[in-house]
Amino acid sequence: MCKFIPAILLGLFISLSITSHGQKESPALSDTLDNVLLEQQWNLGIHLNTNGWGFKFRRGRNLAALKQFMWELEFTTYKPAKEVKTLNNNFSNSKSFVYGKLNYVYFLRGGLGYQKILNRKPYWGGVQLSYIYYGGFSLGITKPVYLYISDIATNTVSLEKYDPNDQKDALENIYGRGPFLTGILNLGFHPGVYIRNGLEFEFGTRNRVIKALEVGGVLDYSPIPIAIMAFNSKQAFFLTAYVSFSFGKRYNKF
Repeated sequence: MCKFIPAILLGLFISLSITSHGQKESPALSDTLDNVLLEQQWNLGIHLNTNGWGFKFRRGRNLAALKQFMWELEFTTYKPAKEVKTLNNNFSNSKSFVYGKLNYVYFLRGGLGYQKILNRKPYWGGVQLSYIYYGGFSLGITKPVYLYISDIATNTVSLEKYDPNDQKDALENIYGRGPFLTGILNLGFHPGVYIRNGLEFEFGTRNRVIKALEVGGVLDYSPIPIAIMAFNSKQAFFLTAYVSFSFGKRYNKF
């Protein structure tokens, strides 16, 4: 038995050498198999846009080597460009508020889309460029603005829903904004649609791990126009540009 030990050890050494050599020389093959086998993906992201901020969740699968079918859920805030915070100097310790603002506005989006890879990153790392386009259902959500209003005649301050047609809600009588949750039971809902176009820059060395920067634009349309500012027309179209960062993973589901 002892005389076979050197031969066995030699065989094991040769086998390990071949295996090690094969692993070192086939990173491209390994990455190619990774791309083919990893058919599904998900990612979470946060974004800043020209009118607010938000977060999103996406999930999808490969349709082809360079194309993915995706669905997404997203929540975002919306502030008009004309919104300016101010203070009433007639009161000490007054709170900032936006004069003329009727409603806080948010959008909840749910849609389907595609991501088309324009430039795949090499196996050793780099940047992968993809063109994205989505569309689907958009729900505009409004919450009325409540303010602290001072009544000089009675020397009291009361919390009221802002009404630009009420004389007592004039600028000189506003003490400041009310608590954010006030009016949460008086939400308004404005169903509509949205479309999204953009570019995604995915970077990193591991195909299984998603780290991406995305830039693009979103257009929301609400058939029921939304009143935001008291002295402006109601809005039906909402166009925003955004930049977002997301992370996630690719995997197989067996």
